[in-house]
Amino acid sequence: MFRALSNLLGLFSRDIGIDLGTATTLVSVHGHGIVIHEPSVVAIDKRTKRALAIGTEAKEMVGRTPSNIVAIRPLRDGVISDFDVTEKMLHYFIHKVHDGRGPFRPSPRVVVGIPSGVTEVEKRAVHDATLSAGARAAYLVDEPMAAAIGAGLPVAESVGSMIVDIGGGTTEVAVISLAGIVYSQSIRGAGDKMDETIIQHMKRKYNLLIGERTAEMIKKTLGNAYPMEETLKMEVKGRDLVAGVPKTMTTNSDEIREALGEPINAIVEAVRLVLERTPPELSADIVDKGIVITGGGGQLRNLDVLLREETGLPVMVSDDPECAVVLGTAKALDELKLLREVTIN
Repeated sequence: MFRALSNLLGLFSRDIGIDLGTATTLVSVHGHGIVIHEPSVVAIDKRTKRALAIGTEAKEMVGRTPSNIVAIRPLRDGVISDFDVTEKMLHYFIHKVHDGRGPFRPSPRVVVGIPSGVTEVEKRAVHDATLSAGARAAYLVDEPMAAAIGAGLPVAESVGSMIVDIGGGTTEVAVISLAGIVYSQSIRGAGDKMDETIIQHMKRKYNLLIGERTAEMIKKTLGNAYPMEETLKMEVKGRDLVAGVPKTMTTNSDEIREALGEPINAIVEAVRLVLERTPPELSADIVDKGIVITGGGGQLRNLDVLLREETGLPVMVSDDPECAVVLGTAKALDELKLLREVTIN
């Protein structure tokens, strides 16, 4: 009877998978696919503490708000830096996709992908925020595990799979076997660190002050990890730190590759460390199967080529790297046995 009731609830409930990212939040609804892909940004009125905008609308306000409004990112380096604002953001996204007005529709079950390096306190904060936002039940899954599931790797089998998930705040490198993480390394610095490095480079070399959005645009347009056949160029607009007036200059992909050297080398070192700590039997599997790159930062040009050169192993970027984690949470909802195995206690 209990199983029949559970199945009946499943028909009415829209179970939700969430990739709670530092830079972007993606939401998948059971039976509907990915329905939300918005920045993890909330615009707050400092006087009333009220959320004025969330997601894409709030991202447009970054760097352009009056003194009484602040556009903030409640997650920094993959962890919750502001619990109350994170709860507001989760509440907004969950209620945006889950219309609870029907008389028989229960609250949804929610699976949330979180960085593997977070503390127990931070895990509890995400769990509580999800329940407070209206979830019937909350399940936490390590992001590298969710990314591996989303990328189609055989995580439940007794073979080694290696994933490199490069997000906004963290890079997660993990070896997975039998639905568990054998060894992982999490570094707090990924896409955001690359943006920050570009900002500092422009300041040092050209005395040009640019904002986060401009740095992100440069990274997406010119960013690369290994020499390309063609050198790309683009105009960059900012403020001259000497004259104090707006200024335009031109930069190119070779220059940006050099500027990104430090954060890219940190990712390479994390991959090397995990390979060194991987048991021999699983190392043999990785030699055959290679390394899979996921995450928004994994779309950096020629990053797979660089890792291939540095490790001597096959390296490939997943079909939809930015959506791998949220696709993994959705697949876990479809397979209850797998969900039980990969959920963090």
